[in-house]
Amino acid sequence: MAKNKKIVSEITAMDVDFAQWYTDIVKKAELVDYSSVRGCMILRPYGYSVWENIQAVLDKKFKETGHENVYMPMFIPESLLQKEKDHVEGFAPEVARVTHAGSEELVEKLVVRPTSEVLFCEHYGKIIQSYNDLPKLYNQWCSVVRWEKTTRPFLRTTEFLWQEGHTAHATKEEAEAETIKMLNVYADFCEEYLAIPVVKGQKTEKEKFAGAESTYTIESLMHDKKALQTGTSHNFGDGFAKVFDIQYADKNGELQYVHQTSWGMTTRVIGAVIMVHGDDSGLVLPPKIAPTQVMIVPVAQHKEGVLEKAAELQGQIQQFARVKMDASDKSPGWKYNEYEMKGVPIRLEVGPKDIEKEQVVLVRRDTREKIFVPMAELATKIPALLEEIHQSLYNRAKAHREENTHVATTYEELQQIAEEQQGFIKAMWCEDVACEEKIKEDLSVTSRCMPFEQEQLSSTCVCCGKPATKMVYWGKAY
Repeated sequence: MAKNKKIVSEITAMDVDFAQWYTDIVKKAELVDYSSVRGCMILRPYGYSVWENIQAVLDKKFKETGHENVYMPMFIPESLLQKEKDHVEGFAPEVARVTHAGSEELVEKLVVRPTSEVLFCEHYGKIIQSYNDLPKLYNQWCSVVRWEKTTRPFLRTTEFLWQEGHTAHATKEEAEAETIKMLNVYADFCEEYLAIPVVKGQKTEKEKFAGAESTYTIESLMHDKKALQTGTSHNFGDGFAKVFDIQYADKNGELQYVHQTSWGMTTRVIGAVIMVHGDDSGLVLPPKIAPTQVMIVPVAQHKEGVLEKAAELQGQIQQFARVKMDASDKSPGWKYNEYEMKGVPIRLEVGPKDIEKEQVVLVRRDTREKIFVPMAELATKIPALLEEIHQSLYNRAKAHREENTHVATTYEELQQIAEEQQGFIKAMWCEDVACEEKIKEDLSVTSRCMPFEQEQLSSTCVCCGKPATKMVYWGKAY
């Protein structure tokens, strides 16, 4: 047994202090560490592996839908950013600027990209000449910087990793179709890979992205009943094109402005995974994005043949699952706690008695159920169990969302739910921004989205009583 062995520390119970529970997990599961720069996080190997798995799936989906990867500079001349006034106004409080190079003051300040719309617009203005050049379907994997006042790992950091798609189209219909298509890519990814159910809808005029004609979103509900914007897709129309003079000659030789879109998903989704699936023992990772899907823990590994059999099983399992073996001299109990903390979907235990019976013990992370499985059946049992775990996590998260989705038809009901129950609140709205702002100011809830699946809950606005036109999901959010 190793001296000074690390003991798995107890984490704060989520129902006692959810924020501290979250912080404990991201640190003790070795996802991140804090850096010396305020609000910036160090993605440790385990946390970065989760992001790499997310990135691999999304990148494949983007390429299957015809998109190509590019890379834009991280610095934006301030004069270029200023060309799009709405855009600048939207990001002004969060923009970081470079004012000096060495000891010399720069003639023009450079903005560290908070997003790359203006860079893509400048580039498109140079390379798009004809209808034959369209559509342009580009995506970028990079980091961006937004000088947030309050930060929390994954959820809101000064610098974070993301992808940002930027496309240019000949018509508004094509741009709208792209915007919705990519929102659906995000929604399918969250449900099929992260086991997170989402609500798809459109942002209100007040909440849409600066410079966009319309913004669409997927919203998820966390364990603490707060909402999280998990991904967004924006239709820019031809607004940016007119500012940056991005025109093409159509089939008749006449000049037309392009129509553009932008869509993005960030490392914030890792925070969503933690807050949707985690428990008081640590992470619970959905199998499809877990760095290790099966962890082999040899029991009584000092006895003859145990480590050899464990290594043999590892060789077999790696043909159909991501698998590792812990052959360190830590105790089995320590290892059990460690891999529960890290959210490994399946733990495989094998010892002398199991070898005699030609079986292993599989332990599910989500339910802690122990299953005795013949070694000869692992090739079918493990993939089936991984799929079962995914579906179980999704069903549990969906049940939590449904249990905490409420309906309010009066302002008094809206207030009572916001203060006492929280969660998603469905209520009718007249589309007057004054009502939206009053609800936010009075109740500290914001409009999350106007869902595509509309319901007629009542005929009047929950705030002012005037005729209602939209059903809105409201809630407190990260």
